[in-house]
Amino acid sequence: MSPAAHEVLDAHARERLAGLATGPVDLPAELPDRLAAEDALGLFDSQLASRHLDLAARWLRARGRGYYTIGSSGHEGNAAVAAALRADDPALLHYRSGAFYLERARRAAAAGLEVGGGPIDGVRDVALGLVAATDEPISGGRHKVFGRHELAVIPQTSTIASHLPRTVGVAFAIGRAARLGVDCPWPADAVAVCSQGDASVNHSTATGAINAAVQVGYRGLPMPLLIVCEDNGLGISVPTPEGWVAHAFADRPGLRYFAADGSDLAQTWTVARDAAAFVREQRRPAFLHLRTVRLMGHAGTDLESAYRRPAQLQADLARDPLLGTARLLVGAGVLSPAQALERYEATGERVRATLLEATDRPELATAEAVMAPLAPRRPDAVAAEVARMAERVAAGQGAAADQDTPSLTLAQTINRCLRDVLTAYGTALVFGEDVGAKGGVYGVTKGLAKKFGTARVFDTLLDEQTILGLALGAGVSGLLPIPEVQYLAYLHNAEDQLRGEAATLPFFSAGQYRNPMVVRVAGYGYQKGFGGHFHNDNAVGVLRDVPGLVIASPARPDDAAAMLRSCVAAARVDGSVSVFLEPIALYHSTDLYAGGDGAWTCPWVGPAGWAEGHVPIGRGRVHGEGSDLTIVTFGNGVPMGLRVAKRLAADGVGVRVLDLRWLAPLPVEDLVAAATATGRVLVVDETRATGGVSEGVFAALVDAGYSGRLARVAAKDSFIPLGDAANLVLVSEGEVDVAARALLAR
Repeated sequence: MSPAAHEVLDAHARERLAGLATGPVDLPAELPDRLAAEDALGLFDSQLASRHLDLAARWLRARGRGYYTIGSSGHEGNAAVAAALRADDPALLHYRSGAFYLERARRAAAAGLEVGGGPIDGVRDVALGLVAATDEPISGGRHKVFGRHELAVIPQTSTIASHLPRTVGVAFAIGRAARLGVDCPWPADAVAVCSQGDASVNHSTATGAINAAVQVGYRGLPMPLLIVCEDNGLGISVPTPEGWVAHAFADRPGLRYFAADGSDLAQTWTVARDAAAFVREQRRPAFLHLRTVRLMGHAGTDLESAYRRPAQLQADLARDPLLGTARLLVGAGVLSPAQALERYEATGERVRATLLEATDRPELATAEAVMAPLAPRRPDAVAAEVARMAERVAAGQGAAADQDTPSLTLAQTINRCLRDVLTAYGTALVFGEDVGAKGGVYGVTKGLAKKFGTARVFDTLLDEQTILGLALGAGVSGLLPIPEVQYLAYLHNAEDQLRGEAATLPFFSAGQYRNPMVVRVAGYGYQKGFGGHFHNDNAVGVLRDVPGLVIASPARPDDAAAMLRSCVAAARVDGSVSVFLEPIALYHSTDLYAGGDGAWTCPWVGPAGWAEGHVPIGRGRVHGEGSDLTIVTFGNGVPMGLRVAKRLAADGVGVRVLDLRWLAPLPVEDLVAAATATGRVLVVDETRATGGVSEGVFAALVDAGYSGRLARVAAKDSFIPLGDAANLVLVSEGEVDVAARALLAR
């Protein structure tokens, strides 16, 4: 039986370390400038620990006692990158940056940082993650990630390059917080650093993020971002063309390029320090190209011999960074060959002992424990924050806060509410495409930039990934981002920033990191045929299945203001991520039953009335008290349902209309009560029949034991076309009327 990959790598390292005494005579005679012997030994220790964690992870997995085998072997040169940065520089690391994490932890321990009554131990942190132990310090056993709040290492998932837009946002937020004079968890001169592989730089998420960073720097705004590309020449089995990374980034204007051989610790130490110094001093982005090798394959299940030649594998072994560092230390007289081997073996024993101890630690045992960090709901705290918001607005605006105003439309109410939020919180930012001088495509943000300045209300690139990444970075950096995505259809190309980044951050950090935000999105149909699909998108299924995501869907102006305040308050106290879906067709509506009745406008309620009008997340609104039929709907379905209810009332039928208001979490308590009151429920769903809201409503009623009659009217499973053909696939008021009468007749 052939030895396993980890056994081959271990044996090779031992053999080469033992042979250093009789090895080549051209060993380095001294350490390079600025690299002291103590620093070199510390870096070597971090490299050794990272390697042995990889070896032990493979050993454990072979015995069914570990859960993760993607390792950092061959990338250990990134320890020098950690040494070039400060412990308070926010770091977002990919899954091969193990030595970086261990070096940052080692330096923190040497500086006296203690956790739980003892020095911080990076090896134990990683070991606990490998076995999914609940006392793993960042995710609590939910995922193997590099992260620790005390080390300013923000955990990242394995999604390729998805963390780059957030890192751009963090770098932007460092400068913006300083400009606004508001608190930020990172120092004003901090550098935001992210690492990724060579295959990832080709991903659209990476190219978009890097472009955004360069453009921000081009405009003269601070962008203290260090992008580290750990280039091992492979994306699992697909080779990166030789020289491609340098070709793509070495001469890019606005992005300073640094390159080092990651197998050469001395060179990496020097170049990484130069790169970090450039970013810190110039506040401009830089790209550190670290050439590495990948040892032992992509993961434990990866058989490299299936796609790589033996000569290629041997060439990588010859560039093992551990052996390169050992040669440096032996040649400079810092260690003898015997001491280098002894250090290797002693580190292995310590790592294995730590890992075996970790296997006895408890794992997550209940669904409730797994889900605990996802979406904490503290309605009393949210209500209290709304009250504090009212106090701040009243203090900031004086008598004008409660000044009588004429009735407002939905768009005007949202605008007024955004003014209040910006007044109440100096950390609040409103941004997106066209939100600044233009005031939004539909005028919803009109006047905000003029009143609050372009540091707080500003236009962004025409890129939704960048908009959401900016919000992610701002939120985790102490700001209160309220980004706008111009149309619902435009959100889908960037939806992973909500699913894979925003929603997962509290999950993979056990709530230690959160990225509060309220994402405003104009959506739905009913624009009289104008715009076609991309301006009339009614697909919300992709949002409703994101764990923990709040989806608000106001229909009436008075609800919109109260719900927006709730979303902002929940972001403040719970770190909630909300999507605030605004029906475009109702933005400027004024009438409900007849032209000129003004029934779809509402007077502005000043801060004194916010407590009474507070709308908790997940609570619906019932219109009417009829006992014959309940119409359950939201968005554009609300005015349709109310008009149908009025016609039915003329025929002696009592109807109540439940406006769900929240699509996630659904107002189940209000839904069940309204359904039970009549025993007949008609769901009017302007989203699609498949994957729409009505399916969730039906399931909630069945789960609650509702046994009355059910029917629904939903939009067709189709994109929305241009012109009058749109009416063929959207729900019509006539369909609602017919369906209601049919249900009553059953």
